[in-house]
Amino acid sequence: MPETLFIADLHLSPEHPSLQDLFIRFLQQRACQAESLYILGDLFETWLGDDDDVESLQPLMDTLLLLTQRGLHLTVMRGNRDFLLTPAMVQRLGGQLYTTDHVIADIYGRPTLLLHGDTLCTEDIAYQTFRRQVRSPEWQTQFLSLPLTQRRDMARQARHLSQHYTQQQDTLITDVTLSAVCELMQQRHVNSLIHGHTHRPAIHEFMLGETKAYRYVVGNWHDDAAVFLSCRPEQWTLETWLA
Repeated sequence: MPETLFIADLHLSPEHPSLQDLFIRFLQQRACQAESLYILGDLFETWLGDDDDVESLQPLMDTLLLLTQRGLHLTVMRGNRDFLLTPAMVQRLGGQLYTTDHVIADIYGRPTLLLHGDTLCTEDIAYQTFRRQVRSPEWQTQFLSLPLTQRRDMARQARHLSQHYTQQQDTLITDVTLSAVCELMQQRHVNSLIHGHTHRPAIHEFMLGETKAYRYVVGNWHDDAAVFLSCRPEQWTLETWLA
């Protein structure tokens, strides 16, 4: 039966090789059965430019390239951690990169809005201000012109500040805002939406005007498990992949 898989928030890094090992096993044992794989942002913990540490990712890159050469359709979106991913880098994996914040994809006849999810956290004013800054072409050009060692130092500092900030915030602020979800879905005329980012996997059913709507949230990855969305023509379910 045809199947499309959605994952997000793997946060791969050289410091956590077990996550890469888990993802490789997922690709070899589970994703290989699907016709399409969508990665909805934060494939990497950070991506500081195409001169970042690619060597440690070579086993993963080889596995993805092999599967795409065998027919797996791979699509990648940028997240809040790897927003500097380039089309050229994703092409090396055998996939294509969506360069917009959200897109509409036809998933077995259902027009579905796909996005990372951070743009829906509209109550988090400080983060949205920071996001606008780092997504500007001027900031990115200046940042990428810095030596890689300096970019890494800046990323470590930003990660530390982000962790401290998140711990201090109400969980409602760092979750998506329902009004933002409804507004975007109504603007794009869809009743299905898939995202990651919040690390709160769930299937939310709600009314969008007089129409039943669905918001599917995929989970973040751990050393021993991950939650992903499996879409078949007649059934969309959250599944857990165990190491």
